[in-house]
Amino acid sequence: MANNILAVDLGGTKTHLRLYGLGESQKPEMIREGILPSRQYPGLENLVLEFLATGQEKVEAACFGLSGPVVNGRARIVNLPWEVDQERISESIGCPRVRLMNDLETTAIGALHLSAHEFHCLNPGESHPGNKAVIAAGTGLGQAFLFWDGEQHRAAATEGGHADFSPQTEFQYGLLRFLQRKYAHVSWEHILSGAGLHELYCYLIEELGRSPNPETAQRLEEEDPGSVIGSMAVAGKCPVCLEAVDHFVEAYGAQAGNLALTVFALGGVYVGGGIAVKLLPRMVSGKFLSAFYHKERFEGFMARIPVHIILNPQASVIGAAHIAASLLFHGR
Repeated sequence: MANNILAVDLGGTKTHLRLYGLGESQKPEMIREGILPSRQYPGLENLVLEFLATGQEKVEAACFGLSGPVVNGRARIVNLPWEVDQERISESIGCPRVRLMNDLETTAIGALHLSAHEFHCLNPGESHPGNKAVIAAGTGLGQAFLFWDGEQHRAAATEGGHADFSPQTEFQYGLLRFLQRKYAHVSWEHILSGAGLHELYCYLIEELGRSPNPETAQRLEEEDPGSVIGSMAVAGKCPVCLEAVDHFVEAYGAQAGNLALTVFALGGVYVGGGIAVKLLPRMVSGKFLSAFYHKERFEGFMARIPVHIILNPQASVIGAAHIAASLLFHGR
């Protein structure tokens, strides 16, 4: 008889839920899924209960990937007025085994279960057992890593996206001064996010005197700025957008390299998040890897680290499913 598990990837705009069945093989097999608008619910429990009510299934284990830090089974959700408590969710949905995790942790675990065609290889590097780094620019900048314990990888979350932005070029020094006039603290997330891409564009226009494209200017008034700048750049319709994107990609590569050094990522680096996929033609231009390698005495070391872009946008919910399965069968 199959046991049911629940995997959830909670976002500020939408929440992706999947119900899986687990047989003797212990491999999650999806039963059904749903995508619900997060902001239309007063709390996570309400959203989950509505999803489960559709089929009235009993869930034996559940894992939730959340944006923001999880401490002692509790989390305050970024971009939502929600406080989430592991024990409260367990009681509300009648599920005995519940785990809250940072969504970069669930993405990291999910990456371990993807097929080769669900990645784009930026650098094949040299395959070694060891730690893996995970970085994902989206609404914010998520960072995590997979610690190799000698037998398997275990996910660990970080909040490294909020570490101090460290400029390395004259352009970046000017960008830092521009952002310091707006923010008391300038972090990597202020550059490596959808909002950060817009900041780069504004710096080029307001400080360096670039001329805005009329179509870009009009679209920026009506649409999400990061999406507009990225799409106009990839389409080759706006030189300023293209310049902003290339500086974004360069900074992305530099910080990915910083994370790889920090966690000694011999096992490789996974680049997640929707922005990398949307900007793929610029991610493969060479600017990302050039900045990734640029670590002086460690340049040769960096060139041997495999780097892959995650193409599957469901990596987080897939990871949550495997964690829920482990909770059910192994208690962890």
